Amino acid sequence: MHSIEIKCENLSKSFSGKNIFKGFSYNFTSGSSAVITGRNGSGKSTLVKVISNLIQPSKGSISVKIKDKQIPGTDYFRYTGLVSPYLNLYDELTGFENLTFFYELKSDGKSAGSEKNEKIDFYLNKVNMYERRNDVIRTYSTGMKQKLKIAFALMNQPEILILDEPGSNLDKEGKDLIKNVCDEQKEKGLLILATNNEREKEYCSEVINIEDYK
Repeated sequence: MHSIEIKCENLSKSFSGKNIFKGFSYNFTSGSSAVITGRNGSGKSTLVKVISNLIQPSKGSISVKIKDKQIPGTDYFRYTGLVSPYLNLYDELTGFENLTFFYELKSDGKSAGSEKNEKIDFYLNKVNMYERRNDVIRTYSTGMKQKLKIAFALMNQPEILILDEPGSNLDKEGKDLIKNVCDEQKEKGLLILATNNEREKEYCSEVINIEDYK
């Protein structure tokens, strides 16, 4: 397991003068897993977006080190897998085409065709979506789209896996998949999970209540 650290120092975020959270300081490290909880609208997803470098904090700083190497914010996505409601798929493309696009984006197109296709097929099978790989996304149910997002998040074998409400719209098979994904990630890297689901809360060793930072 690589040495991984996400260091959050006195993070605050506000929109149009409204405070979402403030004074958030925490060290996420490899070998640990953390769940972010809080009521709906309390700022869980906002904190996830800040940690993922999708948005900037209003105050404070965040740094990422992997194997003692400082990772620039522009390169976070190469080391991070994210599953979230605000991750958009392309409805006019097939499942396979969506994963191909995102895979090439993360790998800078460096992987050979056969290697790339084998990896995409592997993760489609992992989330039980291989048989629907050639169907366009607009024909997918919300649960199927969620499974494809999980495949997307895992494809680059991320050191950091961030799951925001991952069990949304999933059946029992899908929820079991989430547990397996979490268990595997804890063995090889860092897991951050944002959820209010009682079952999912048990997947992590540490609990952060975002409402403590108001």
